[in-house]
Amino acid sequence: MTTIVPTSEEDPVLSVVTFVADLSWADAGPEVAEGHVSRLLVEAQECIIQKRWLDLASLILTSADVIFSKASEKDLECIYTVICHLVKKPESLDQVHEIAELIATKVTQQPNEKPGLRLKILFNLYNLLENPYSQFFVYMKALNLAVSGKVTEHVVPSFKKMDDFLSEWNLGTKDKRDLFLTVANVLKDSKSSAKESFDYLVKYLETFSGDDALALAEAKEEAVRAVVEFVKSPDMFQGDLLDIPAIAQLEKDGAYVPVYQILNIFLTQRLDAYLDFQSSNSDFFNSHGLVHEDCVAKMRLISLVDLGTHESGQIAYSLIKETLQIEDSEVEPWVVKAITAKLLDCRIDQINEVVIVNRCSKRVFGLHEWQSLRSKLAAWRGNIANVMSTIQANKIVEDGTQAVQGLTIR
Repeated sequence: MTTIVPTSEEDPVLSVVTFVADLSWADAGPEVAEGHVSRLLVEAQECIIQKRWLDLASLILTSADVIFSKASEKDLECIYTVICHLVKKPESLDQVHEIAELIATKVTQQPNEKPGLRLKILFNLYNLLENPYSQFFVYMKALNLAVSGKVTEHVVPSFKKMDDFLSEWNLGTKDKRDLFLTVANVLKDSKSSAKESFDYLVKYLETFSGDDALALAEAKEEAVRAVVEFVKSPDMFQGDLLDIPAIAQLEKDGAYVPVYQILNIFLTQRLDAYLDFQSSNSDFFNSHGLVHEDCVAKMRLISLVDLGTHESGQIAYSLIKETLQIEDSEVEPWVVKAITAKLLDCRIDQINEVVIVNRCSKRVFGLHEWQSLRSKLAAWRGNIANVMSTIQANKIVEDGTQAVQGLTIR
């Protein structure tokens, strides 16, 4: 954050007013410029005396906006540092927010002109604010500027603090939606951040309740996007997407039924169901940019995991071959792929031609899976209690035996 250090008795605000007025009227000639500069300076002084900080910010910003393409980045940074410090002047938080909103809105009007500098100005402004909602407003402006100005790399590091931000800002549902969707959009063009982008998109969809049909309709396009991204991703195999109301609504919408159907296949069915769907919906794949060969590869891994879930710990090579629709020589390579993707924890018995499964990933972890886990934990807790009781009982018997032996010796 830039800090202002006055080097003379002159108010830095008036210095900035003079500088930007001189530069903005320079092309008009000294005779015309002098009058305008003097007028602006008098107006600025009146604003300071009357503590009309919002009017002062507006006055300076009007000229500063004009000279953005004329002044050096160093001069512009100093100018906007002075302007941003005006948020420290009012005592009213409402007035502070008005000034912050005015500055942020002005700074983001030309996102393609010096976008990096504009972001720096916004971050400087953010750090001067103490009101959480004003901070959130400026942060959102910064995110949108980063997208429009194609400088998203400057805002991505801040996402590591998102949990802290959410705690500090205490946002309502609508603001959370805007935030999560904007962050998802910031990340979506980066291949290395595809999973993170998807996670924020899901967070956005999860803010919609099944009770509000009108709001749900607003989320349809993003629900479709989430499904397509999940299906396309070569390394996403799990998700409770079917339980999210914003996605579940697609099942009953004629235009989006195929979207829901393919998600249901990828989360609950096997390769044969996918192939039947694909043969009847080839246009759907083209319109959503889905590559059939990639989908087949993913469904083979998913089908293999599903076999591990339902085949009581052992999967015969022949069943893998039949389910994945592959040749004998391909069975072991596909098992290795599933192990590499950490979908299966197993060992290959080549002599008996079976795969012995120790653990496999769940595609869906919904209510049934939670209930199953609860039952297993309860059983585990009971077993531990029985072991402890047995140890305690043996200890009592052992102590009694030692005591009797002691009496006998005497």
